[in-house]
Amino acid sequence: MTAEERQRRIVSAARQSGSVDVTELAARLGVAKETVRRDLRALEDHGLVRRTHGGAYPVESAGFETTLAFRTTMHVPEKRRIATAAAELLGDAETVFIDEGFTPQLIAEALPDAAGGRPLTVVTASLATAGALAEAENITVLLLGGRVRPGTLATVDHWTTRMLAGFVIDLAYIGANGISREHGLTTPDPAVSEVKAQAIRASRRTVFPGVHTKFGATSFCRFAGIGDLETIVTSTRLPASEAHRYSLLGPQVLRV
Repeated sequence: MTAEERQRRIVSAARQSGSVDVTELAARLGVAKETVRRDLRALEDHGLVRRTHGGAYPVESAGFETTLAFRTTMHVPEKRRIATAAAELLGDAETVFIDEGFTPQLIAEALPDAAGGRPLTVVTASLATAGALAEAENITVLLLGGRVRPGTLATVDHWTTRMLAGFVIDLAYIGANGISREHGLTTPDPAVSEVKAQAIRASRRTVFPGVHTKFGATSFCRFAGIGDLETIVTSTRLPASEAHRYSLLGPQVLRV
């Protein structure tokens, strides 16, 4: 087996399971652990995986994106902590944009409590989020029209961005597939990128909620810089030193 073939198999395994382990890969491929580590370094240099202690996980790219169903199985306790803390940043906002994705969906579920019963208007491209809030008391849901992406169950394209352009929104909860100090916030799909960028332009405040694995990762389409964010909410699994580096670029960084 050539190094190229071996690396293809490693990427395939990472994308299928969500992560890979050096020891398991070495046994499966019949090579030394150091060979696997070399392969992972090469794959990281090409932006296909991010290495961790003892393994790696896949980076979402123009050719690979996880589905909403898959995201509901990964880092769930961490995402719930982040979502609860993000919802508490609601403040006096009366209009809120909630992005597609599982963590934003968890924020939506926490918003009624955060709002304390006062009226709230939620704008979203996510069918899952709209469904979760449709019957909530004192919450009006505006579902953006457009083409529905099957993997994420969210709307995109010019219908979506045109509706967003007509709003002035108090607070936007924006997700991303990757966030880095060099490239900002990124996502694999250009159509999704346009919706996110328009939501940020329409909003007075922007909050990014994201698990630690998103930091340092870069995908295909850049839609915002770190300085466009008011607050980043993540977990204590992101080192304090790295959180501080992001805070130097403008946003408050909360680790929960």
